[in-house]
Amino acid sequence: MYTRYLPISIAAIVCLSITQQAGAAPADPHESQGVELLRQLISFDTSIGHGQVPVMAEYLATRFRAAGFADNDIHIFPLGDTASMVVRYAGKGSGGRPILLMAHMDVVTAKRDDWVRDPFTLVEENGFFFGRGTLDVKCGVAALTSTILRLKAEGFVPSRDLLIVFTGDEETSQHTAMDLAKNHRQLIDAEYALNSDGGGGQLDEQSGQPLSYSLQTAEKTYESFELTVRNPGGHSSLPRADNAIYDLAAVLHRLQGYRFPVMSNETTLGYFRAVGKRTPGKLGAAMFAFAAHPQEGAAAATLAAKPSYVGKTRTTCVPTLLRGGHADNALPQSATVTVNCRIFPGVSVNSVQATLQRLAGPTVEFKRVAEPIESDASPLRADVVAAVTRALHRRHPGVEVVPEQSSGASDGAVFRGAGIPTYGSGEEFIKDSDSFAHGLNERLPVQSFYDGLDYWHALITDLAGPVAAKN
Repeated sequence: MYTRYLPISIAAIVCLSITQQAGAAPADPHESQGVELLRQLISFDTSIGHGQVPVMAEYLATRFRAAGFADNDIHIFPLGDTASMVVRYAGKGSGGRPILLMAHMDVVTAKRDDWVRDPFTLVEENGFFFGRGTLDVKCGVAALTSTILRLKAEGFVPSRDLLIVFTGDEETSQHTAMDLAKNHRQLIDAEYALNSDGGGGQLDEQSGQPLSYSLQTAEKTYESFELTVRNPGGHSSLPRADNAIYDLAAVLHRLQGYRFPVMSNETTLGYFRAVGKRTPGKLGAAMFAFAAHPQEGAAAATLAAKPSYVGKTRTTCVPTLLRGGHADNALPQSATVTVNCRIFPGVSVNSVQATLQRLAGPTVEFKRVAEPIESDASPLRADVVAAVTRALHRRHPGVEVVPEQSSGASDGAVFRGAGIPTYGSGEEFIKDSDSFAHGLNERLPVQSFYDGLDYWHALITDLAGPVAAKN
């Protein structure tokens, strides 16, 4: 049974900001504002079933209204027990169509008893901010909100409209993003989107120095299929030649031996060229060779053998759940496997299903688990890449911007599928060993959060500032 919390009053939230301190306050007023926002946002348990996303959206709306945004430029769209919000920062219109700035308000469920610290209280400790959503992705909600409030206070008038979009169920059904794309398209229509829930920087494990920055331009389509084999069954003392479990095992053996065709796009080829430069030995050589000749062969086979890279070269489908039979003394009347697929951009779900059906055979039943979100890769826009690079180099000079195709999925896929090119341009830099998004004791380096505030301010003023030549 889900528990719905009563709305938290704004006065109570202010009290929380006094009592739930997260270490010493930074001296910079913009950093102070950002941390205060992050602290408030972490305090909302916006995981599924708690009804706190609409409450958090109302809190954010009060902050935008207090900064001078008109009511008719602030929209909250309830959907079930969650919600989305859109805020329009009016521009001059001289710089072109709007830019959409996005993040999601919901988080993955966190069990308090499993955590070292309360997951819904921001704690600063040992150079990290701890709390559910510090990395995925309330840091983005806080950074974007704080930056927009700062720009408004500075009297900044963008050359084009800025559309701030916060969705409410990215971690589950993504219905709020779909609702915006389908039913409120006029409010989110943009030339392109910048998604704080994608991309980001990698820190060296030993030195802590920045290695590279990933600009996400593509995401694979997520879809799962249930494959079921049926049989009349019978008494287990009277075994028969055909058996649902054996038959399903044969299907899985054929699936195990199949490889979807090698594929590439400008994002994956750019990625392998960049990463190959700093990857030693056979693997680095394979990256270079694949980038030069993206086809079946030794280089593709080397990459396919690595779990981190196989998904960047092809569609992948793998069994993840298995069930069968109904009693230990009866022959199975059915056996079912769930096969999860991560489908290369530009490849249709129907074609993947057709391949799986061919491998499985005509007697196997197929069922799609959910409606997929299909999207092509976004083009590598020179203006976006250049602006991201300039913004990053303010704090991290010389760091290379590398295009990335994610094997996961975010609301960015929804907007790409709706015809809005989307670029995962999250602000955080973190070591792989410190990345605990969706896990216990989620955290974000404090300095990374502060650097991110500077990054978003520089990026937005670059892309939506006075129309002028950029260095």
